[in-house]
Amino acid sequence: MTDPAPDPQGVPQQRRLDLWVAGLVLALLLGLGAGFFGFVNSLSFVQPKLTGHAQGAVVLTGGADRVVDGVRLIAEHKADKLLITGVNKITSSRAIASRIPQFNALFSCCITLGYTALNTAGNARETELWARAQHISDSLIIVTSNYHMPRALLEISHAMPRIKLVPFPVINHHTRQEIWNEPELLRLVALEYVKYLYATVRNWLVPFAPSHEVGRLRPGNDLAHNGKSG
Repeated sequence: MTDPAPDPQGVPQQRRLDLWVAGLVLALLLGLGAGFFGFVNSLSFVQPKLTGHAQGAVVLTGGADRVVDGVRLIAEHKADKLLITGVNKITSSRAIASRIPQFNALFSCCITLGYTALNTAGNARETELWARAQHISDSLIIVTSNYHMPRALLEISHAMPRIKLVPFPVINHHTRQEIWNEPELLRLVALEYVKYLYATVRNWLVPFAPSHEVGRLRPGNDLAHNGKSG
């Protein structure tokens, strides 16, 4: 018994399919690569000089410099109120204030700590809830690292599309060349790019639903009433 002869039409069709799939994969990879290159080029490596005034400022935790820069904005009257979002649940305002004692008085009047957020989407939800409670309807300064800023703006603008967001990036690396030259930094920024793409798709598919729960927003003046530190 002999095997049936191959279909002469089937081979070219299979090759065309293979070439189509390969072309699609190549186009996808090229698109991702070009997008990542554009993402890196969009990052700011110079901290801006703020000339205007905002109703509030928001620090997304993740580095000590972010908190210092955010509190300094209040001290310099660049914003009226400050939210520090994503604070570790065991960290009190006393502990934060002890690191920047020159700004202790501001914790009694102008700073709120948010303990609910576990990620950037959570930061956006916590920010929206705080801004609503503080009757902020005009403008917010956003303080986070420069490589995290695109996703922070994406998430917060999704939650608060009518609020003007003013980026104030914290600069830890001062040239784009450092990203390409340092493998660990390149990996960090590449991961952030993937998260940015995911957030873009998710926000496109899922509309933002405002929360009506206060959660764990704690006035910074708890250092005046709370003897615990952490």
